Amino acid sequence: MARNPERRIALVDAAIEVLAREGARGLTFRAVDIEAGVPTGTASNYFANRDDLFTQAGARIHVRMAPDPADADAAMRQSPTRGLYVDLMRWLLRRMTAERTGYLALLEMRLEATRRPTLAAELNKAVRAELDANRLLHLGSGLPGDADAFLTLYLAMTGLMLEHFTLPGVLADRELDQLVETMVNRIIPES
Repeated sequence: MARNPERRIALVDAAIEVLAREGARGLTFRAVDIEAGVPTGTASNYFANRDDLFTQAGARIHVRMAPDPADADAAMRQSPTRGLYVDLMRWLLRRMTAERTGYLALLEMRLEATRRPTLAAELNKAVRAELDANRLLHLGSGLPGDADAFLTLYLAMTGLMLEHFTLPGVLADRELDQLVETMVNRIIPES
């Protein structure tokens, strides 16, 4: 296995681009090599098999989609109100829009995980860990709402993002910031 960490990251980022554009069936070593602009056969030197490539792409997507810790810290210094929750969910939507490729690739990986038990196990672990960390952050932050309200908002936001990124015409008559505010106001109690 080749050990150039920068090239490995470039190959994984190329895999994410291929996943978002071509879907899981289009994710081949050759497609990754072409996307990364490296010689044919390079990706196969870095990944044991397609499962390995999927797993590493899944881990990298979460890194790419995570907020900058300094930005997250600054956001959480505000008063823990429902209004802050609205701001945080709008920020989440803007971040995912900026990382649209990563989000679409993650959706492709979720679908592929229904056919690949190893990938399903990795994604379940990663997404559950992220969900648990965010739930604990919510509960410790003083933001209004209990664990069930947090989970309900998580599910509502994932549904909103699914529509926004895959079938934007469905919500074309609605302003996304207003939809986010409506969801937060309906799910999270006033502080």
